[in-house]
Amino acid sequence: MEDIEHIQPYNDEEVVAALHKLARHPALPVISKYIFPEFPVSTLKEMLNGIKGVDDFQYTIVAKAVSVIVGRSSSGFTYEGIENFHKLGGNGRFLAISNHRDIVLDPALTQWMLMLNNIPLTEICVGSNLLANGVVEALLRSNRMITVIRGISAREMYLSSQILSKFVRSEITSGKSSVWIAQREGRTKNGLDITEQGLLKMFDMSGEGDFKSNFRELNIIPMSISYEYEPCDFRKAREIYIKETTGTYKKKGNEDMHSILTGIRQWKGGIHLSVGEPLTEEEIDKASWYEKNDRYQAIRRILDERIISGYKLWKTNYMAYDMMTGGCRFSDKYSAEDLENFNRYIEHKLQRLEKRYDKERVRDIFLHIYGNPIVSKEG
Repeated sequence: MEDIEHIQPYNDEEVVAALHKLARHPALPVISKYIFPEFPVSTLKEMLNGIKGVDDFQYTIVAKAVSVIVGRSSSGFTYEGIENFHKLGGNGRFLAISNHRDIVLDPALTQWMLMLNNIPLTEICVGSNLLANGVVEALLRSNRMITVIRGISAREMYLSSQILSKFVRSEITSGKSSVWIAQREGRTKNGLDITEQGLLKMFDMSGEGDFKSNFRELNIIPMSISYEYEPCDFRKAREIYIKETTGTYKKKGNEDMHSILTGIRQWKGGIHLSVGEPLTEEEIDKASWYEKNDRYQAIRRILDERIISGYKLWKTNYMAYDMMTGGCRFSDKYSAEDLENFNRYIEHKLQRLEKRYDKERVRDIFLHIYGNPIVSKEG
């Protein structure tokens, strides 16, 4: 029970206590001015002190904040596939398995989409590595965060996975809440969205029935989010390059916080969220015909196909693909001016690269971040 309490989201009482503490943070007036520019800088502090619980926080403050972020840092947010929520069986609660491109925005935009369509919000699985900062911890755990423990030994990870799997299954099957989780640990940094087999094995381990019943009762529904301009694109390209050349990449203490702020403030162009069709009983039954790990691979293939299919391609993807392949296959998708602007955008980003690093190699990695979604769709 103590282990469950350690990972579960804050309850109403805990949210009130966390937000009252957050209301005293010295940076709050600046944040308040950003979200509520037409009101006094004390507005957000007063609102936080008046929050009564989880739902109140979500609908009163978080929805407004997401709306402001979308309005100021994008050309618009669109979504599709709402009708697929009506195809769910059982109690209607579900396990959303999504690709993952931005630490905060992916789940936040998912919640906003649910709000806009009067669908109950989900709990969100987020790595414990993000809780090093007290402010971030207060915000995330007040936003229905289920803590996924990171940075532990293999044995501890196995035990932690059992607890997480059991908790998520209980939330869904009891009808208490749906759950959102990324298809793999960490954000996709190379543009290739692939579900980790280990994630599916983890969810199977808490079931009390056979393979078919264990997966049926989770009501798995795939989701896919895409950004015209990838949040933290330069940071991702630089990280891949350093890993590639040194074999490892060590994050700085405040790096996750910087990634969160960069993702929020960076211009993202268009944003699109696609809700795919839920896994059907027939698909799960067919997967069960396979032996051992092949069963999970069968489920993974279905999820990957729907996530990749739902991923919206933008001009940036088509331009990057042509640039990285040296061709003009998709030249009908963009203009010469679009290409000039995109090249200027890339050059602006690469100016931040340290001189000791290979700029052309980082440029190639940068292009693959944008071009690889086309590779995935054709694979």
